[in-house]
Amino acid sequence: MDEAFIQRLESSFNLIAPRGEELVQRFYTNLFARYPQVRGMFPQDMSQQRKKLLASIVLVVRSLRDPERLQNALEEMGRRHHDYGTKPEHYPLVRDTLLDVMAEIAGDAWNDQLQADWTAALNHVAGVMIDAQKQAAAASA
Repeated sequence: MDEAFIQRLESSFNLIAPRGEELVQRFYTNLFARYPQVRGMFPQDMSQQRKKLLASIVLVVRSLRDPERLQNALEEMGRRHHDYGTKPEHYPLVRDTLLDVMAEIAGDAWNDQLQADWTAALNHVAGVMIDAQKQAAAASA
């Protein structure tokens, strides 16, 4: 990740962060509306889950300049998601829904460059998490 890429992610997240609770609320509302098959993977009371998602997004953004910290955090999240029953095919659903909600919240500040940057970042996040999930699955087999 080059400096310009990191700066764009940080600055765009700073626009969205003040509306973080709205971000995660709308994310889950949209995710479950689009993909009702995943609703059963989550608790009925989503308040803690929303807090966890927002904390995870903040952790990723704050760790962009510390690749080792980011890698370790994503691997740990991947191992936990193995325990939750998450499948690799779920990650694009999350990515696409999150991107749409981020774009809605950012409004006119969102552009093709940010869409591409966040898509790349979320694909990286998913890739590391999926690799960690596969390792966790192999270790428990």
